[in-house]
Amino acid sequence: MRHGVGGLGLGLGEKLGSFPIAGVGGGLAQMARRVGVVLYVIVIVCLAAITPPAAFAKGAVMTAVVLVLFGLMLAWRRLSARFGLRRCYLYTNGLVVTNLFGGVQDAVAWSEVTGLNRLSGASVFMTFHRVEIARHGLGPLAFLAMGLKPPLVDALLSQLAKNGIR
Repeated sequence: MRHGVGGLGLGLGEKLGSFPIAGVGGGLAQMARRVGVVLYVIVIVCLAAITPPAAFAKGAVMTAVVLVLFGLMLAWRRLSARFGLRRCYLYTNGLVVTNLFGGVQDAVAWSEVTGLNRLSGASVFMTFHRVEIARHGLGPLAFLAMGLKPPLVDALLSQLAKNGIR
């Protein structure tokens, strides 16, 4: 079981927090889940209004499918947090991003960072903050922080301000 990346000897200082992140697949999964819920509500309303034969059974099966999908989503959240999958570990001297398998995808020291680009999107179907960290001599590090106001963005901005990076 992985408990983080603190024992890797990266020399990034004291750990400030661990935050969930996502890639494009996570953003698309969020959008698909929300579209599915909207379609579910529409079909349930239609089943109640039209009342075809076996409407209760059809509604019960659809409800069971939706509940199973939400249960799988909650299980994935717990497992990914427990095993350190797709996380951003914030340290006093930098940050570490893990991949889908819990291994280190990239590590960045604050001294390497030249700037931060942030894009926010908020709609009924998808809410995210895309963070792109520009650095000296290497390609940018980009990831998504899902949600309307994720705690990672505030923590990242405050840490960048402490290190004099805009």
